Amino acid sequence: MGRTRTIDRDKVLDIAEQIVLRDGATALTFDAVAKAAGITKGGLQYCFGSKDDLIGAIVERGAKFFEAELARNTPPGADGLARAKGYILTSGQIDEATQAKYIGMLIALLQAPEQMQKIRDCYAEWITQADPCSEPERRIRTALIAAEGAFFLRSLGLVTMDQAGWDAVFADILKLL
Repeated sequence: MGRTRTIDRDKVLDIAEQIVLRDGATALTFDAVAKAAGITKGGLQYCFGSKDDLIGAIVERGAKFFEAELARNTPPGADGLARAKGYILTSGQIDEATQAKYIGMLIALLQAPEQMQKIRDCYAEWITQADPCSEPERRIRTALIAAEGAFFLRSLGLVTMDQAGWDAVFADILKLL
């Protein structure tokens, strides 16, 4: 009787992200992931069910990572302002390798629009809770959008800057609060 092979889900997700970053979202197929991971397509399907489920797992892992980092930058029981500061600090502290993973995740999402709702819900929680009649809450909303914009511009390679410049941008964003 053969030994039951265990599939390392995190390793498979890493490989799926690498495929997207290297070859584009259309290259993310069960065949490509299984081959790169050294597992059978059936084994991959057993673990993730479908390509949409694989992309969902990539999104979920990215969200959990961000939430853990956010928890480190936000005091327990924080109000909206302290939560926004924690969010901006977290966004500014993400290293280039993690940025690349997030971009890979977003590129993969283009192939699974139904998974996009999870991201929309996350942004809605942060962005739409601001009271448009409150100047401080509008500043929070503006700072959050600025932080996301900076993150995406740098992650997509549309803006290049050294770490000192990056830190200065996020310090300026925090001053909006």
